[in-house]
Amino acid sequence: MVKRLGTGTLLFENMPRVEGFASVVGKKESEGPLGALFDKTEYDSRGGCETFEEAESRLQQEAARLCMEKADLRAQELDAVFAGDLLNQCTGSSFGLMHYGAPYLGQYGACSTMAQALLMAAVFTESGAADHALCVTSSHFCAAERQYRFPMEYGAVRTPTAQWTVTGAGSCILGKSRGKVAVRAAAVGKIQDMGVTDANNMGAAMAPAAADTILRFLHDSGTAAEDYDRIVTGDLGLVGSGILYDLLRREGVDAEPLHDDCGLLIFDREAQDVHAGGSGCGCCASVLCSKLLGELESGVLRNILFVATGALLSPTTAQQGRSIPSVAHLIHLTAVE
Repeated sequence: MVKRLGTGTLLFENMPRVEGFASVVGKKESEGPLGALFDKTEYDSRGGCETFEEAESRLQQEAARLCMEKADLRAQELDAVFAGDLLNQCTGSSFGLMHYGAPYLGQYGACSTMAQALLMAAVFTESGAADHALCVTSSHFCAAERQYRFPMEYGAVRTPTAQWTVTGAGSCILGKSRGKVAVRAAAVGKIQDMGVTDANNMGAAMAPAAADTILRFLHDSGTAAEDYDRIVTGDLGLVGSGILYDLLRREGVDAEPLHDDCGLLIFDREAQDVHAGGSGCGCCASVLCSKLLGELESGVLRNILFVATGALLSPTTAQQGRSIPSVAHLIHLTAVE
C-alpha cells in the first residue's frame, strides 16, 4: 500500500525489492575510480553502430539484458518498463528496448530520469499493477554534445563549470519480495528555477531542486540527515554540491559529511580532465546500478537517500536565452534481510 505524507512524499509499506541490477559504460568511465564495478564496458564510442545515437540505444539494450539475466527473468515476464534518456523524444530508449516487446512507459526528467523511473516502478509494484518492473536510463557523451552544445568536430573549449556527459546506462528490476535492497519511500520533486542561464553550469541550476526535495522529504518523513548512511545526489558535480551545502545549512541541515555525488564518484576529476565532474542520465544510473546497490546488497550501506537531479532545458530554450528550470526526485533505499 502507498501512503502519502505531506507534499509529494510516498511511503511504500510493502517495500518493493530490487531483484537485479546492471550497468554498462564507455571506455572513459571504465578508467575511473568505479571501473571494476561496472558489468560491461563498450570500448568503441559507436558500439559497432553507424551513429552515436544507435550506440546509446545499444547501451540501454545491454543494460536491460544483463539486468534481466541477473534477475533470472525474461522480457515476457516484465509487466512494465520505465525508461528514458537525453535524446529528443527519448529515442535512445524506444529504439533500444522495442525488440523486447514489454509494456513501455517512456520517462523524461533529464538527469533525474533514473529516480523518476524507480519512483514509477515502485508505485506500480506496490499497487499490484506490476509484479516485475524494469527501470533503465542512459546517456552518451557524443550524442549529448551534438544535441545540446556543439558538433564534436567543432572542438569547443569547455568552461571550468562544465560537466562531462557520461557514456553509460544503468538498469534495475523492482519486484514484490525477492531481493536484499528495498524502496522504502520516495519524494516527487517540484520544478525550481533560480534564473541560471548558463548551459555550461548545470550544477548551479540543479542544486536548488536537490535542496528543496531533500528538505521536504526530511520534514514529511520526520527524519534528520543523520538518520541515513549517505545522501547521494546525481549529478551536481563540484559546483552544484557546494551550493547544495550552503542551501541546506541555511535551513539548519549539515549534509556535507554524509554527501556523495554521482558526478564526482564516477570520474577522477584531476586525472581525467572532466572539469566539474560527470553528468547525464547514465551518470547516476550507472553509479546506482553498480556501487550503490552493490554496497546496500553487501551490507556496507544500510540506509541511503538517492536524489537524482535534472536540468529541464532544451536546445531551443537555451538558444533563446531562457533560464534553466530543474527538478530532483528522491528514493529512499534500504537494505533488508
